[in-house]
Amino acid sequence: MTHAPPPKLENVMVDSSNRRWSQLRDVTILYVLSIGAALTISGFLVAMTGNSAPKVLKALLDGAFLAPGRWGTTLSIAAPMLLVALGMVVGVKAGLFNIGQEGQLLMGALAMAFVGTKLQGAGLVLLIGGLTLGALAGGAYAGVAAVMRYRRGVPEVISTLLLVFIAFQIVGFAITTDWFLRDLDPNRPSKAVTSAPLPEGVRLPIIRIFGNEFHSGLVIALILAVIVAYVLARTVWGFKLRLLGQNVNVAQMIGVGAKKAGSLALFASGAFAGLAGAVMLAGGASSYRLTTGFSTNIGWQGLLVALLARSNPLAAIPMAVLFAALRTGAGFLAATGVDRKIVDVVQALLVLALLIPPAVQEIRMRRRARAAASGETSE
Repeated sequence: MTHAPPPKLENVMVDSSNRRWSQLRDVTILYVLSIGAALTISGFLVAMTGNSAPKVLKALLDGAFLAPGRWGTTLSIAAPMLLVALGMVVGVKAGLFNIGQEGQLLMGALAMAFVGTKLQGAGLVLLIGGLTLGALAGGAYAGVAAVMRYRRGVPEVISTLLLVFIAFQIVGFAITTDWFLRDLDPNRPSKAVTSAPLPEGVRLPIIRIFGNEFHSGLVIALILAVIVAYVLARTVWGFKLRLLGQNVNVAQMIGVGAKKAGSLALFASGAFAGLAGAVMLAGGASSYRLTTGFSTNIGWQGLLVALLARSNPLAAIPMAVLFAALRTGAGFLAATGVDRKIVDVVQALLVLALLIPPAVQEIRMRRRARAAASGETSE
């Protein structure tokens, strides 16, 4: 009885390389088709409102990138979105779904406002202290959900979401209370209830390039994205988190404490959102003042950034820029006579479009797994 010779290593490597390129090509085609379909549907919707789709697209591009100074604004908004997304990535890797970033962001901004307006000291010290305390405040707020999960069995999806509404009340109390954060300056032009503005020395440095300005929080976010990617992929702690997210029982069998590692992951997730809030305030959001509507849905959009980046810290960078571009571009739609809410529809369509390729991949993988299992069973 003769046996077929084993395949050569060179042939195996070539086949593997060809398979990877084929998969990459298929995924790229899927993304192009999905995004193209989303933009086409968006164009039809704009046409139904009696407006010109090319004119609306031009307004979006002008507002996001092309008009003088606009891409600097887009990058400034992308920074806190990226920070929120990084926190979401850490939580998801551990199998935890923190969806209360909006509240954790507010806690971080509140801490930054307190340090910047109530404490005395050198500007740089207060800035660093405010950013640090902002991260700790966001982490501690997410830590409440960790205690509820591991002490009382309350799912973090529910607890983190409900804590958002409490955060709005806390901020509202802070800026309407004289001894807390309310601005008591009688000479300020606006009578709206806010905190006092951060002093000049407690603000993030502004970077100016080619007529555009963006705050240095973007640099912080980019550095942290690289660090998170390295930690999750190359360190023991990152391995423990990934293992915990994939199989809790196996993780515990090899000595990974679900309670300790999970609590730390939730704390880190909230800390990134808290840092995002501190960066927003120190970067000039709401004229460096804390208000009840300060977060402006940055927390929710950061969550979408992480979702569409498929929990990849580096892929979250372009996704954050995309969502920030939609946000800043919406401001130019008034010139075209189109309600800026149409951008929300375009954003929703793009979210669906970007979810289609991963869904198709997952279906294909499950079919291959079932086919392989049935083949082994028949043998």
